[in-house]
Amino acid sequence: MTEHNTRRKVVVVGGGYAGTLAANHLRMRAGVDITLVNPRPDFVERVRLHQFVAGTGEVTIDYGNLLGEGIRLVVDSATRIDTAARAVRLASGRALDYDHVIYAVGSIAAIPSSVPGAAEFAFPVAEFESARRLRARLVELPADAPVTVVGGGLTGVETAAELAEQGRAVTLVCGGRLVSSWSARGRRYAARWLIRHGVTVLEADVVAKVRPDAIVLDVGTVRPSALTIWATGFGVPGLAAASGLRTDTLGRLLTDETLTSVDDDRVVAAGDAVAPSGRPLRMSCQAAGPLGAQAANTVLSHIAGVEPAVINQALTGSCVSLGRHAAMRQLARRDDTAVNLYVGGRLGAAFKELTCKVAVSRIRREANRPGSTVWVKGGRRPEQPAPAARVVTSR
Repeated sequence: MTEHNTRRKVVVVGGGYAGTLAANHLRMRAGVDITLVNPRPDFVERVRLHQFVAGTGEVTIDYGNLLGEGIRLVVDSATRIDTAARAVRLASGRALDYDHVIYAVGSIAAIPSSVPGAAEFAFPVAEFESARRLRARLVELPADAPVTVVGGGLTGVETAAELAEQGRAVTLVCGGRLVSSWSARGRRYAARWLIRHGVTVLEADVVAKVRPDAIVLDVGTVRPSALTIWATGFGVPGLAAASGLRTDTLGRLLTDETLTSVDDDRVVAAGDAVAPSGRPLRMSCQAAGPLGAQAANTVLSHIAGVEPAVINQALTGSCVSLGRHAAMRQLARRDDTAVNLYVGGRLGAAFKELTCKVAVSRIRREANRPGSTVWVKGGRRPEQPAPAARVVTSR
């Protein structure tokens, strides 16, 4: 059997926006056995987790509706990528042999250990399991119980807005400017909506301690909080580091500009957990889907023995929902820097809903027509020191 017609095994680790689309995109080439490894049996629409928490929407979709024919789903957790044996080790004790891996483990909640009580008493909202616990806790709370949301970014704003629209007494602690990446006009619009709907917005304050029934601010003020929700940012799973692969300071896999690991050219990455040349794109489903397609293209190029293309992707703004009837779309240049223009209100809500639907419909379309994914190109990322040269192994 020749090298050209040898079947290749590709294991995609992570079934989020990047991994699921990458698995479908790999079907562009015949002779590729594709396995998707994910710890959950269903796809999770993470961009709707704030709705799930508030009980205004559901977030799971059966993979049978998203994966193309022939893709094998393994519900398990990867514990190590054994690059020497070319096997993905699983929590169940199983191992999946591979010729190539797409590393798409996504992001996770990040609660700092430096804030006493945060890990014990605060509820993160970044993952399905924690969101489910938070949803159950909200059901138990009296309607007038004080709720604190920590984090003035997109997740914090959406969560606070969703709960405020339901009549909850919400305090949003930003630790700095509200959505600092937005334009001044965009920030003012969001702040006005929140205040008009009863949210107490504390921009300059920082949470220094979390208690079961209160938060303590850095200035010493104690504020009652029957429920504290932590939404200050994201971390990434430690799989890359546990596998002996180099990462950036947050733990994202270091790759070259083709999304290929600097340590092993059989490992290609996509989504929130990749740092191409040490310069990651913003964690978002807007970035994840196209990165999944580009990672799949890189693997297919490696299989074909041709030089992969470098990534070429722009980010053009962000959407944040403000309850069920309003939202804001902050426009940006292709390098993701905000311009002084936004779309708000009901039109903004239409944009937001369309964004959520497109993220999923893109995956379905790729399952039906591999190679159909398109994205906005031409973006630039901040210049940062590049990692060491990639080590090329034999194919």
